[in-house]
Amino acid sequence: MIALDIEATGVHHEKHSILSLGALDLDNPDNRIYLECQAWEGAHIDPEALAVCGFTEAEATDDTKQTEAQLIAQFMTWADGIEDQTFVGQNVSFDRDFVQAACERAGYNYPFAHRTIDTHTLAYMHHILHGKEIPINKRHSALNIETVCAYIGIPGEPDPHNALTGALVHAEMFSRLVYGKKLLPEFDTYEVPFK
Repeated sequence: MIALDIEATGVHHEKHSILSLGALDLDNPDNRIYLECQAWEGAHIDPEALAVCGFTEAEATDDTKQTEAQLIAQFMTWADGIEDQTFVGQNVSFDRDFVQAACERAGYNYPFAHRTIDTHTLAYMHHILHGKEIPINKRHSALNIETVCAYIGIPGEPDPHNALTGALVHAEMFSRLVYGKKLLPEFDTYEVPFK
Protein backbone atom coordinates (compact mmCIF):
# COMPACT_ATOMS: atom_id res chain seq x y z
CA MET A 1 0.00 0.00 0.00
CA ILE A 2 1.01 3.58 -0.54
CA ALA A 3 0.56 6.11 2.26
CA LEU A 4 -0.17 9.29 0.32
CA ASP A 5 -0.50 12.96 1.18
CA ILE A 6 -1.04 15.93 -1.14
CA GLU A 7 -0.73 19.63 -0.35
CA ALA A 8 -2.54 21.83 -2.84
CA THR A 9 -3.63 25.37 -3.68
CA GLY A 10 -7.15 24.54 -2.47
CA VAL A 11 -9.56 21.68 -1.90
CA HIS A 12 -11.14 21.25 -5.35
CA HIS A 13 -9.11 18.97 -7.61
CA GLU A 14 -10.71 20.32 -10.78
CA LYS A 15 -9.66 23.95 -10.18
CA HIS A 16 -6.75 23.76 -7.72
CA SER A 17 -3.24 22.41 -8.25
CA ILE A 18 -0.95 20.03 -6.42
CA LEU A 19 1.97 21.86 -4.77
CA SER A 20 3.62 18.90 -3.07
CA LEU A 21 3.23 15.14 -2.81
CA GLY A 22 4.60 12.81 -0.17
CA ALA A 23 4.32 9.04 -0.18
CA LEU A 24 5.82 5.88 1.23
CA ASP A 25 5.49 2.17 0.56
CA LEU A 26 4.02 0.50 3.65
CA ASP A 27 5.70 -2.80 2.74
CA ASN A 28 9.08 -1.04 2.53
CA PRO A 29 8.81 2.15 4.66
CA ASP A 30 12.28 3.33 3.66
CA ASN A 31 10.97 3.69 0.09
CA ARG A 32 9.72 7.28 0.28
CA ILE A 33 9.20 10.15 -2.11
CA TYR A 34 8.69 13.88 -1.68
CA LEU A 35 8.04 16.15 -4.66
CA GLU A 36 7.12 19.80 -5.16
CA CYS A 37 5.83 21.60 -8.24
CA GLN A 38 4.51 24.93 -9.42
CA ALA A 39 0.75 25.37 -9.72
CA TRP A 40 -0.52 24.72 -13.22
CA GLU A 41 -1.27 27.86 -15.22
CA GLY A 42 -4.77 29.08 -14.43
CA ALA A 43 -5.13 27.10 -11.21
CA HIS A 44 -7.03 28.89 -8.46
CA ILE A 45 -4.92 29.73 -5.42
CA ASP A 46 -6.68 29.89 -2.05
CA PRO A 47 -4.65 31.90 0.53
CA GLU A 48 -6.09 29.75 3.35
CA ALA A 49 -4.81 26.59 1.66
CA LEU A 50 -1.36 28.14 1.27
CA ALA A 51 -1.35 29.00 4.98
CA VAL A 52 -2.08 25.35 5.86
CA CYS A 53 0.81 23.98 3.79
CA GLY A 54 3.22 26.87 4.35
CA PHE A 55 3.76 27.90 0.73
CA THR A 56 3.74 31.53 -0.34
CA GLU A 57 2.01 32.55 -3.57
CA ALA A 58 5.46 33.22 -5.04
CA GLU A 59 6.55 29.66 -4.17
CA ALA A 60 3.31 28.23 -5.55
CA THR A 61 3.83 29.97 -8.89
CA ASP A 62 7.63 29.64 -9.09
CA ASP A 63 8.30 28.74 -12.72
CA THR A 64 11.72 27.29 -11.85
CA LYS A 65 9.93 24.38 -10.13
CA GLN A 66 8.82 21.39 -12.15
CA THR A 67 5.28 21.32 -13.51
CA GLU A 68 2.43 19.34 -12.01
CA ALA A 69 2.65 17.02 -15.05
CA GLN A 70 6.34 16.36 -14.33
CA LEU A 71 5.57 15.74 -10.64
CA ILE A 72 2.84 13.22 -11.41
CA ALA A 73 5.07 11.43 -13.95
CA GLN A 74 7.78 11.07 -11.28
CA PHE A 75 5.24 9.77 -8.78
CA MET A 76 3.90 7.18 -11.23
CA THR A 77 7.44 6.02 -12.03
CA TRP A 78 8.22 5.69 -8.30
CA ALA A 79 4.96 3.81 -7.61
CA ASP A 80 5.42 1.45 -10.57
CA GLY A 81 7.71 -0.82 -8.54
CA ILE A 82 5.22 -1.22 -5.68
CA GLU A 83 3.12 -4.39 -5.72
CA ASP A 84 0.07 -3.08 -3.79
CA GLN A 85 -0.63 0.46 -4.98
CA THR A 86 -3.77 0.99 -2.89
CA PHE A 87 -3.70 4.48 -1.38
CA VAL A 88 -4.04 4.86 2.39
CA GLY A 89 -4.45 8.09 4.35
CA GLN A 90 -6.76 10.37 6.28
CA ASN A 91 -9.56 11.32 3.87
CA VAL A 92 -7.34 9.88 1.13
CA SER A 93 -10.04 10.19 -1.54
CA PHE A 94 -9.02 13.89 -1.56
CA ASP A 95 -5.44 12.94 -2.44
CA ARG A 96 -6.51 10.26 -4.94
CA ASP A 97 -8.75 12.77 -6.73
CA PHE A 98 -5.84 15.24 -7.04
CA VAL A 99 -3.59 12.53 -8.48
CA GLN A 100 -6.30 11.51 -10.94
CA ALA A 101 -6.98 15.12 -11.99
CA ALA A 102 -3.25 15.77 -12.44
CA CYS A 103 -3.01 12.69 -14.67
CA GLU A 104 -5.94 13.91 -16.74
CA ARG A 105 -4.49 17.43 -17.09
CA ALA A 106 -1.17 15.93 -18.21
CA GLY A 107 -2.80 13.52 -20.68
CA TYR A 108 -1.70 10.41 -18.74
CA ASN A 109 -3.82 7.35 -18.11
CA TYR A 110 -4.61 7.13 -14.40
CA PRO A 111 -2.90 3.87 -13.29
CA PHE A 112 -4.20 3.61 -9.73
CA ALA A 113 -7.35 2.06 -8.27
CA HIS A 114 -10.40 4.01 -7.25
CA ARG A 115 -10.61 2.07 -3.96
CA THR A 116 -8.68 3.52 -1.03
CA ILE A 117 -8.20 2.85 2.68
CA ASP A 118 -9.25 5.79 4.84
CA THR A 119 -7.62 6.06 8.28
CA HIS A 120 -10.67 7.99 9.54
CA THR A 121 -12.80 4.92 8.85
CA LEU A 122 -10.21 2.67 10.50
CA ALA A 123 -10.18 4.91 13.59
CA TYR A 124 -13.99 4.95 13.70
CA MET A 125 -14.07 1.15 13.50
CA HIS A 126 -11.31 0.83 16.11
CA HIS A 127 -13.32 2.98 18.52
CA ILE A 128 -16.41 0.81 18.03
CA LEU A 129 -14.54 -2.49 18.38
CA HIS A 130 -12.87 -1.30 21.59
CA GLY A 131 -15.99 0.21 23.17
CA LYS A 132 -14.75 3.79 22.85
CA GLU A 133 -17.12 6.69 22.31
CA ILE A 134 -16.87 8.36 18.90
CA PRO A 135 -16.16 12.08 19.39
CA ILE A 136 -18.84 14.14 17.67
CA ASN A 137 -18.65 17.79 16.59
CA LYS A 138 -21.40 19.58 14.65
CA ARG A 139 -23.34 16.30 14.43
CA HIS A 140 -20.59 14.28 12.70
CA SER A 141 -17.40 12.41 13.52
CA ALA A 142 -14.65 14.57 15.00
CA LEU A 143 -11.95 11.98 14.30
CA ASN A 144 -9.68 14.42 12.49
CA ILE A 145 -5.93 13.92 12.13
CA GLU A 146 -5.10 15.49 15.49
CA THR A 147 -7.72 13.44 17.34
CA VAL A 148 -6.63 10.17 15.72
CA CYS A 149 -2.95 10.95 16.38
CA ALA A 150 -3.72 11.50 20.07
CA TYR A 151 -5.76 8.28 20.13
CA ILE A 152 -2.89 6.21 18.70
CA GLY A 153 -0.26 7.91 20.88
CA ILE A 154 1.71 10.06 18.43
CA PRO A 155 2.04 13.85 18.03
CA GLY A 156 -0.23 15.54 15.50
CA GLU A 157 0.94 16.57 12.07
CA PRO A 158 3.18 19.65 12.40
CA ASP A 159 2.11 23.07 11.13
CA PRO A 160 2.51 24.05 8.43
CA HIS A 161 1.55 20.72 6.89
CA ASN A 162 4.14 18.95 4.77
CA ALA A 163 3.15 16.21 2.32
CA LEU A 164 5.89 13.81 3.45
CA THR A 165 5.28 14.21 7.18
CA GLY A 166 1.57 13.78 6.40
CA ALA A 167 2.27 10.49 4.60
CA LEU A 168 4.39 9.32 7.54
CA VAL A 169 1.56 10.10 9.98
CA HIS A 170 -0.95 8.22 7.78
CA ALA A 171 1.33 5.17 7.58
CA GLU A 172 1.82 5.11 11.35
CA MET A 173 -1.95 5.50 11.86
CA PHE A 174 -2.59 2.50 9.61
CA SER A 175 -0.07 0.27 11.38
CA ARG A 176 -1.23 1.14 14.88
CA LEU A 177 -4.96 0.92 14.11
CA VAL A 178 -4.80 -2.30 12.07
CA TYR A 179 -1.89 -4.19 13.62
CA GLY A 180 -1.56 -2.50 17.02
CA LYS A 181 2.14 -1.92 16.45
CA LYS A 182 4.66 0.78 15.59
CA LEU A 183 5.90 1.11 12.02
CA LEU A 184 8.27 4.05 11.55
CA PRO A 185 11.42 5.08 13.45
CA GLU A 186 10.10 8.66 13.57
CA PHE A 187 7.45 7.47 16.06
CA ASP A 188 9.40 4.76 17.89
CA THR A 189 9.58 6.68 21.18
CA TYR A 190 5.77 6.90 21.32
CA GLU A 191 4.13 3.83 22.79
CA VAL A 192 0.97 2.32 21.32
CA PRO A 193 -1.68 3.08 23.97
CA PHE A 194 -3.75 -0.03 23.19
CA LYS A 195 -3.24 -3.61 22.07
